[in-house]
Formats: sequence, structure tokens, C-alpha cells
Amino acid sequence: MTENRDTIRIAGVVRESIVDGPGFRFTVFCQGCPHNCEGCHNQATHDFSGGYDCDISRILEAIDKNPLLDGVTFSGGEPMCQAEAFCSLAAEIKKRNLNIVTYTGYTYEELLIMSEKDIWIKKLLDLTDILIDGRFILSQRDLTLLFRGSRNQRVIDMNLTRNSGKLTLAEKYY
Repeated sequence: MTENRDTIRIAGVVRESIVDGPGFRFTVFCQGCPHNCEGCHNQATHDFSGGYDCDISRILEAIDKNPLLDGVTFSGGEPMCQAEAFCSLAAEIKKRNLNIVTYTGYTYEELLIMSEKDIWIKKLLDLTDILIDGRFILSQRDLTLLFRGSRNQRVIDMNLTRNSGKLTLAEKYY
């Protein structure tokens, strides 16, 4: 896990997406993933030494160029492996009144346990509006699902989860 707050190791970005969360989005694909899910649609992001380091200010400049964005999506690779840097980016995104979707191969429950030892994971969860959790499972692949690839993955409304104190799914995406 990286500890640099100013750069993120990324595979690339998509400046205008309608498939990586609700609305019109800017998507950051981080580089490095420990899960190596069979059938992953983004296998090129698995190698932690692949991709390139990108200064967070460059990502923000690109986001600022598009006034039509509804939000920013953190995808992978595995964003939780660079939680500190993604927190830095997320804090700046929130100042721009944009929402944040975070994809992770970990389950929410796993992240809660991990966040006891890694404060940056907790902070990233606190800045996330929608969490799409769980590893991609090829035998549960379903192309009809919104924003996810397999039936085990969940779309979690993190704002409602924080307010209620219990995991709350974003029902409108089911």
C-alpha cells in the first residue's frame, strides 16, 4: 500500500463515463490489485508495477475542465491499496460538490476490519457516497446489473449507511 498523498499510481482515466456510477462521471482507474479475479474486465490494472504515477493536481485539473460532471469514480485496480492518496483526491473533489463512487474488491465488512488498522481506509469510506463492493465472481456474472459485473457485488449507499449505523443498499440501482 502506497503512502504518498500527492500522486496516485494509475492505469488511466476516462474523462466522460456513464457506466461507472450514476450520472456523468470522471473515472480514475488505479493501478495495482491483489484480488486477481478470474474474468476481470480490467486485468491490465492488476500489476502494481504497471501504469504510471500521476500527480493529483493533474487529475483535478482535468476534472475542473468539465462543468457537466456529476461525480468522480475511483475504480481499479484496487483503490483501497492507495487509500491515503485517494483520500487526498477525494477531499478536493468534495470541495467541488461532486459525489464519489468507489469500487473495491473487498466487502464492506472486510473494509471495516481493515480500517481498524488503516485510518486512510476509514477516511476514504467516510468520503465515499456510493461503495460498490465485492470481488468479481465469473460464475455470478450478470450483464443486466447496473454498475457491477456479478450478482454478489453490492451498491451501498454510504451516506445512509453512516446515518443509520447499518449497511444500507442503494435500492434504486437494483
